[in-house]
Amino acid sequence: MKPTIIVCGHGPGISDAVARRFGREGFAVALVARNAERLTAAAAALSAEGITAQAFPCDLGNASAVTAMVSDVRAALGPISVLHWNAYAGGAGDLTTAPVEELRAPLDVSVFGLLAAVQAALPDLKSARGAVLVTGGGLGFYDPKVDAMAVQWGAMGLAVAKGAQHKTVGLLHQKLAADGVYAADVVVLGMVKGTAFDHGNATLEPSEIAQRFWEINQRRTDVSVTFP
Repeated sequence: MKPTIIVCGHGPGISDAVARRFGREGFAVALVARNAERLTAAAAALSAEGITAQAFPCDLGNASAVTAMVSDVRAALGPISVLHWNAYAGGAGDLTTAPVEELRAPLDVSVFGLLAAVQAALPDLKSARGAVLVTGGGLGFYDPKVDAMAVQWGAMGLAVAKGAQHKTVGLLHQKLAADGVYAADVVVLGMVKGTAFDHGNATLEPSEIAQRFWEINQRRTDVSVTFP
């Protein structure tokens, strides 16, 4: 049976490139996001390239739905060897005016959804000595210039969520190592070509970021790396 990778937060860009990179190495690919139509089209495109792929629509900010999704993937494609978490959500752009409840959306996706997926997939990940690979964001870094940028962009909630996610990955790296499960993030510093943020000035190639994910998964030593 092929190993299975769950790509959570699939869309054009990093996640699609990761799906292709791991798919070329013989992984079955579960594509996960909210838009069923787009997922189905993406799965068909991967299948046309000879990659086993299937769509699993899911709200990744809903922990119960995430748990059910992992079970569905296991039933359809087999045990999970790699969990790739690429999902994020906006909200609470200005922490001084946004309702506190609005901060839940980015945290639900970046942290609580991630943890729900890890917990649901953990028996498989332990058996496979698998990996949790997370797409991080530079807005989560503790740096005055980064903080000023997040304020200027109205992305304070996302910055909080990415900061919390980065810490979560570090904790998972330490906790899961004894079980042979590798956890790490690739923190992307810049705009990625082909994504919703690309207005013609993006410089980062998604295939190169996917290659970095493949490399750290092979080394299994890094807690966090930045790209580029």
